[in-house]
Amino acid sequence: MEHEVFVPYPVGAVRRVLSDPARVARCVPGLQQDASAGAALEGRLRLRIGGSTITYRGSLRLTERDGSYEVSGEGTEARGNGKVTLALSAHPQEMPGGTRLNCTGTVGAAGRLTEFDPKTVESTARRLLDRFAAALAEELSEELSEELSEELREESGADTPGGEPEEELPAPSLDEDLSFEDVELDGEIEGELEGGLDDEEPPAEAAHARRTMIGRSAEEVDHAPPRGRYAPVPAPETASGTAVLRWAAPAAAIAIAGAVVVGRALRRRR
Repeated sequence: MEHEVFVPYPVGAVRRVLSDPARVARCVPGLQQDASAGAALEGRLRLRIGGSTITYRGSLRLTERDGSYEVSGEGTEARGNGKVTLALSAHPQEMPGGTRLNCTGTVGAAGRLTEFDPKTVESTARRLLDRFAAALAEELSEELSEELSEELREESGADTPGGEPEEELPAPSLDEDLSFEDVELDGEIEGELEGGLDDEEPPAEAAHARRTMIGRSAEEVDHAPPRGRYAPVPAPETASGTAVLRWAAPAAAIAIAGAVVVGRALRRRR
């Protein structure tokens, strides 16, 4: 079987991971490494194939030869007597934007794996290599993040002379007496404070509002009608018919009396 996978990282970084058995073990899908295995690739491998899951217990050996990485291993079914053997070779090749892994391998099986047709077995092997390449890219991504964090920490330490953190100024204590005499004010601000604060008096409306609120409960103050400039303007009163008659009747009487007096005077002259 031949298969190619792509890893979007430089070939040097890919080779560093493939040279470390512990990092390779973290990239193998379904591999649960034994706690006592150390750097050796020993443990249990869960393989999903054709809607079923087969668990193998065994070991893998990783060697580097002529720029390629060879993986060989064998395993036994955890629930059965079936065995499987693996021989895989991966050759990293640099290409634009990353690294291409040219993989070739063979699988020998006896047991449950033989129940599946060769096409299904080959498809499962290709999918396993694709997942391995994705896990390898994630491993390199975490490594790159750690390197960037380390560089940032070194740069932040280099910004401080001598590599020592800057001395922090002590926070002012609340127990100390603070004096306004120690604070230097701008000349204009100081003049305004001296000349303006003493001469200005609160408006009469504000003083009246304070006097009226002293001694009153919060509920009374909330419900008290506003006063001063904020007091509501009363609506103009409309003149009614009765009010008009009150001043119109005397005026008419005076006008009639005046007309009578003028008429009598004119008669006497004639």
